[in-house]
Amino acid sequence: MIINSYIKTTPPEYGQGIRLAVFQGQGPAGTKQAMQHNLNQLKSAAEVALSFGAQLISFPELYLSGYAVPPEQLYALAMSPDDEPLSQVAAIAREQGIGIICPYPERAEVAGETRYYDAITLFGPDGSLLKNYRKTHLWGPDEKKIWTPGYLYPEEGQAFTVHEINGFPVGLLNCYEAEFPELTRRLALNGAKLVVIPTAADESTKLSTGTWTSPAYPDIAKTLIPAHAWENELFVCYSNRCQGETLDSEPVGRYLGNSVIANPHGELMVAAKNEPTLLIADCIPSDYGPTHPENTDYLQDRRPELY
Repeated sequence: MIINSYIKTTPPEYGQGIRLAVFQGQGPAGTKQAMQHNLNQLKSAAEVALSFGAQLISFPELYLSGYAVPPEQLYALAMSPDDEPLSQVAAIAREQGIGIICPYPERAEVAGETRYYDAITLFGPDGSLLKNYRKTHLWGPDEKKIWTPGYLYPEEGQAFTVHEINGFPVGLLNCYEAEFPELTRRLALNGAKLVVIPTAADESTKLSTGTWTSPAYPDIAKTLIPAHAWENELFVCYSNRCQGETLDSEPVGRYLGNSVIANPHGELMVAAKNEPTLLIADCIPSDYGPTHPENTDYLQDRRPELY
């Protein structure tokens, strides 16, 4: 595994920033054995990240189950945040004292029906569940067939909430949602200083029909991600898997391996190639001055009544 870091001698102080790690890996999908492999890998990656002083670590979209998995197998693996696999993640966070962003397939009773969500948990370093986020904007034919969009029903609460790790405000989005500028802006207006976006950005994946997607998914890591960081004056992380994903030893997905962390000046602090990598970066707003003279501020200068 490659270690790619942009860090200072010591991690950011409480309330001043956050040392963020991103695990970009590959592996099996779609079975309980694959899920246990991914849990073991999560624990190992968190240990390495912690050895570098990381305060929060992110994993790719649908990390526990794998992404390119037929619906019936995803549903068989789906769980609630209280179930055993995520209880193990909470225990790892608590034992190691590190925040963990762990995407997974969720099963929940909502509006009187069993529904399935492409979900992300955010655990604090004490193991508490700070957020269970359900993907709101679904991509492509398979996602819309497999998952329910999040936050259709009042009982689900608010989608775009912000939560503190190391006293630093963090928001979550999921994959395709990186391509909607309104969503990062919404989190910025809610006070986020870091937006983490687990993804499954691919070269090609096997659909439930048995066909492979074509052409390759466009690589937004070096375009939209820095742009959203710049226009919202915050840090944005795109957290992908790399190389291949297998189901019963057969390839089902090929991924771009384009994880990045961008700063408020729209610059990439760290970026991965298509290989197993741990990115680590200190996200400290005070390291970056205003993007315009005279303290011009995009968020303050908006005129939402016009749009």
